[in-house]
Amino acid sequence: MDDATLASKIAARKIVLTGNERLKIYGYLGCKSGKRMKRENRVFFTHEQEAVALGYRPCGNCMKTAYRQWRARSERVR
Repeated sequence: MDDATLASKIAARKIVLTGNERLKIYGYLGCKSGKRMKRENRVFFTHEQEAVALGYRPCGNCMKTAYRQWRARSERVR
């Protein structure tokens, strides 16, 4: 996806989350951690359910509550 298309989808709120394809982590577009990730590892999501369905976990930096809930669930499974 080129930069102009991406910018227009973000402006239209068609993309609300970003993720790291290699690490399988998703978070908000403005997250400090997300802004540091390599461009080639970036993926975009229209909603949280899409990211979760694809096996991504919430970012511990910008989605602290969702991350704690995810971590508590994954610890119970062990």
